[in-house]
Amino acid sequence: MNSSKEILKKYWGFTSFRPQQEEIVDDVINGHDVLALLPTGGGKSICFQVPGIAREGITLVISPLIALMQDQVQNLLKNGIKAIAITSAMSSREIDIALDNVKFGGFDFLYTSPERIRTPLFIGRFKQMNVGLIVVDEAHCISEWGHDFRPSYFSIFELRKLKPNIPMMALTATATKNVQLDIIEKLDLKNVRLHEASFLRENLSYNVFKVSNKLEYLLSFCKHHKSVGIIYCQTRKSVKEVAKKLIAHNVSCGIYHGGMGGDERATMLNNWLSESITVMVATNAFGMGIDKANVRFVLHYEVPNSLEAYFQEAGRAGRDGKTSQAIALITGKETAEFISQLETKFPLKEKVLHSYVAICNYLRIAIGSALNETYPIDLKQICQAYELDYITVYNSIKILETAGYFSFSEGFHSPTKLMVTIDHLQVYNFQIQHPNFQEILSLLSRMNSNIFENFQEIREDDIAKKLKKSKKEVINLLAALVRFGVVEIKWNSDLPMITFLRERCTDKDFSLPHAIYKERKKQAEERLNAMNNFLDSPICRSQIVLEYFGQNSHPCGICNNCIKGAISLKDDTVLEFLKNEKTIFDLCEYFSSDEESINLVLRKLLTEEIIRYNGRGYVTVSS
Repeated sequence: MNSSKEILKKYWGFTSFRPQQEEIVDDVINGHDVLALLPTGGGKSICFQVPGIAREGITLVISPLIALMQDQVQNLLKNGIKAIAITSAMSSREIDIALDNVKFGGFDFLYTSPERIRTPLFIGRFKQMNVGLIVVDEAHCISEWGHDFRPSYFSIFELRKLKPNIPMMALTATATKNVQLDIIEKLDLKNVRLHEASFLRENLSYNVFKVSNKLEYLLSFCKHHKSVGIIYCQTRKSVKEVAKKLIAHNVSCGIYHGGMGGDERATMLNNWLSESITVMVATNAFGMGIDKANVRFVLHYEVPNSLEAYFQEAGRAGRDGKTSQAIALITGKETAEFISQLETKFPLKEKVLHSYVAICNYLRIAIGSALNETYPIDLKQICQAYELDYITVYNSIKILETAGYFSFSEGFHSPTKLMVTIDHLQVYNFQIQHPNFQEILSLLSRMNSNIFENFQEIREDDIAKKLKKSKKEVINLLAALVRFGVVEIKWNSDLPMITFLRERCTDKDFSLPHAIYKERKKQAEERLNAMNNFLDSPICRSQIVLEYFGQNSHPCGICNNCIKGAISLKDDTVLEFLKNEKTIFDLCEYFSSDEESINLVLRKLLTEEIIRYNGRGYVTVSS
C-alpha cells in the first residue's frame, strides 16, 4: 500500500498536506472512527479521499448535496479515480445497474444521499459490497440541535449495524459543542478521534457596517476594489437588483441563483473562475464545493439568519491566506426582518397539509403509493394550479422534509442519459428496417461502447452538430427510438427533485410531530439571537464567532469593532481624500467605517464650511 503522501502526490500533485489533514488521514487509514471539524476551505474532501484509496474496498460517501456529489465525482474521474454518484435524478434501472457495478468492484468511491441508503435495493447491495470506509459529510444534519437537521441521517446507524467493523468518518464545517456530542452519539462513533481545526481566520476581517443605501455602498466598494469577490443576497430579486446596478456602472459581474438553467449557471461559474468576470452576485446556491483561493472579499447585501450560514459564506474569502474581507451590510431593521422570516418559516399545520395534498395531487400520487419514488417538481406551476403562496409551499416542504415525509433537492442540472436496450445485432437489423435512424444509432454506438450496458451522459447539442441537424430534430429522433424500445432515456432537467420517504397518506392520517414546531422553532430563535449578537455587539467579531462554536481567542485586531478606536477620522486625512468629489459611501468604504462615524466628521467640516455638497450626492473641499 502506498503511503498517504505518495497517494496525495500521485493523484493530486501535492507534496504535503494542509495543517491537520495528515493526522486525520492517518487515523482513518488505521481504522479509527473520526469526527473532523474543518471550516470552509479546510480541505475536507482530501481527508477522506486519500484514505479511501489507501484502504481496501469501496468508500461509501453519504452527502445531502447532489451538486457537490456530482462535482467531486467529476474531479475524481479527472484524476483517474473510479467514482460514481447515485442521485434522485437516476431511474430505478439506472441505480440497479450502478449498484451492481459497485458490488463487483468497478469503483473506488460511491456517493449517495442519506435517503437512498434506506431503500431495500441499496441495503441488499450494501450487504454484498466490500466496504472499506463509510464517510458522513455534512454530519451536523444528524443533530436536532443542528441548523440543517435531516431525519434521514438516522438511517446511517443501520449501515453501522450491518458492517460494525468498518470505520466511519464524520465531517462538518460548523458544529457547536452540543452538535458534536449529538453526532458522536447518533452515529455510534466508537473511541472516536476528534479533530477540530481552529476556526480562527487571521487573514480575514469580519466587518458589519450600518448604511442607509446598500446599493450605493456596493457600487463604491466594487469600483475601488477590482479584485475577485462574491456578493451574497437572500433572494433572486435582490440578486437581479444588485447586478443591474453594478452592470449599469461597468462593474464586471455575473449572477448565480437556483432559478437559472444548468448551462447558464455553469457558464457564469466558469467565467468567474477564469476571471472573465470578477464579482459574482449570488444567493446561497453559489459557493458549496467551489474552490477558488483568491477571493478577496465576501459582501453580504443581505445577511443570513444564522451564524453557521454566515460563517460558511464569509469563509469563502481568503483561502490563499492573504488579507481578505467579509463585510455585512445592515440597515438596523434586521431583527424585525428575522422575526418575520421565522414566522414565515413555520407555517400553520393546516397550510402544510394543504401544500402536501396539492403536491401529491399535482404529481397524481394515489393514496398508499410513491414510496421511494422520485419526481421533478415545478413549484411555480403547482402554486399557480392551486392558487397557493410560493413561500408558504416552499417552507411547508422544508417542514415535511424534517418530518420525514420526503426529501427535497434544490434545483440542480441533471444531463440527459441514454442506454441502448437491445444488442448489437438487433441494432443492425433495426437500422436496415429503419434507415432514417442509421446515422444517430451509429453515432451513439461510437460515442461510448458502454452505452449498451449502462446509462451514459449525452449532449443533444453535440449530437446535433455532428449530424448537422437541429437540436429539435435530434430530440425527436431520440424520442422515437424510445417509442420503438431501442433506447431508454433519462431526459435532462434543472427542476428540484422530491423523493417520497413514505407512502402518500390520507388527510386523516397526516400528522406532524409537535417538536417540529416547538423545539425546532426554539432552536431557530436561538440561532437568530446569536446572529443578532454578532451584528450588534461592540466586541471583536471574530471572538463572537469562535465563542459560538466553543473556541476561544484573543481580539483579532482587524475587524471593524477592533479598529473602531484605532483609526481616527482626522480632518486632514478626510480633506486629503476629498480633493476629488466623493460620496459618503466612498468615505465609508475607504476608511472602513460606518456611516454614522463618517457623518460626524462631515457635519463638523460642513459647519466650518471647509467642505461642501454639490447637490448631486457628492462632497468635496470648498474652493
